[in-house]
Amino acid sequence: MSDLTTLQQLAEKRRSIYALSNQLPVANDEIVKIVEHAILHTPSSFNSQSTRIVVLFGDDHRKLWDMTEDTLREIVGDEEKFKSTKERVNGFRNGAGTVLFFEDQAVVRGMQEAAPLYADNFPIWASQTSAIHQYVIWTALASIDVGANLQHYNPVIDQKVASAWDIDKDWTLNAQLVFGTIEQPAGEKAFKPVEERMKVFGA
Repeated sequence: MSDLTTLQQLAEKRRSIYALSNQLPVANDEIVKIVEHAILHTPSSFNSQSTRIVVLFGDDHRKLWDMTEDTLREIVGDEEKFKSTKERVNGFRNGAGTVLFFEDQAVVRGMQEAAPLYADNFPIWASQTSAIHQYVIWTALASIDVGANLQHYNPVIDQKVASAWDIDKDWTLNAQLVFGTIEQPAGEKAFKPVEERMKVFGA
């Protein structure tokens, strides 16, 4: 089997898995190693290396989703309307951990100062850098049969997260990747025709 075949198979295997449990098929250290490798080897614009990551396991993971539930309940107000949100958050809490993705705005500002011609683009490129890290880690987790789903409860939880885990003031939260053991696989995925989404010239 070629490396390309393996890579493409992993791309297909990586799905949004919502039915998760907290009993991982691997040790926590294996998850940490995956994240460490991604931080070292995932590309970034101008090699800025602006992505910052926090990994939460166990009680810290549950603390995150407790805080998120409390914050969202305050926003929604009505307990009856909050039921569906509560169920969704419960699903995240049932996982084994969460990877928090940040971008260091001090690095972004430094790049803007160093290359003012591209200043407006560096925040965009930083978001793209974060997205690549998210995909790499998500796909790596899929390779070891750890399910995950990506959430975006920023900016409403940003202040509580920063306070709870002493996050640097220049780190901006971008996404939360919940992971755990797969209790139920993702369903069938519908695909729009490739010819509507891609053009090739000069081949």
